[in-house]
Amino acid sequence: MPKRWYVLRVQSNREDKVREGLLERVKARGLEGFVSNILVPSEKVSEIKGGKKKVTDRKIYPGYIMAEVEVDENGKIPNEVLFLIRETPGAGDFIGGQDKPVPMSSYEVEKVLSDVEHKEEKPRAKIVFHEGEKVRIKEGPFENYDGVVEEVLPTSGRVKVMLTVFGRATPVELEYWQVEAI
Repeated sequence: MPKRWYVLRVQSNREDKVREGLLERVKARGLEGFVSNILVPSEKVSEIKGGKKKVTDRKIYPGYIMAEVEVDENGKIPNEVLFLIRETPGAGDFIGGQDKPVPMSSYEVEKVLSDVEHKEEKPRAKIVFHEGEKVRIKEGPFENYDGVVEEVLPTSGRVKVMLTVFGRATPVELEYWQVEAI
């Protein structure tokens, strides 16, 4: 039988608990063959808090999980599996409606799975600055200078700040944790 990926609404901030509960219920009923994979798409994000670098997991789609479910010859989820999933504490309903959950397209599945795979590799810097925002430099040779964010460079974890040095506008590239909003 073919397997399809579905998106399930769940209580926000309880995605991991719902996933664990669903896996336990599937195993207890011996339905592992019908529900082969349950994902909570997340990415690693590094941020500086209290002067310390901390890497945390951030949900890519808060309030949703993905499940790979075996369907029958008509493309429907077997009733036993459908009820088991819907009755799991914290689980809402499938995207697509009460009567007919709509499976994800193969393009969407590939995109989400590759996003999750790539985001596992290297933590992404959590940069909370925006272009045009006024900032103060906290560290380095330009400490206590005020400037304006000209560009945010998320791939390198840096920001380009326009400073006025000796009466001239000067662009300076800094690590995101070296500046603070004012």
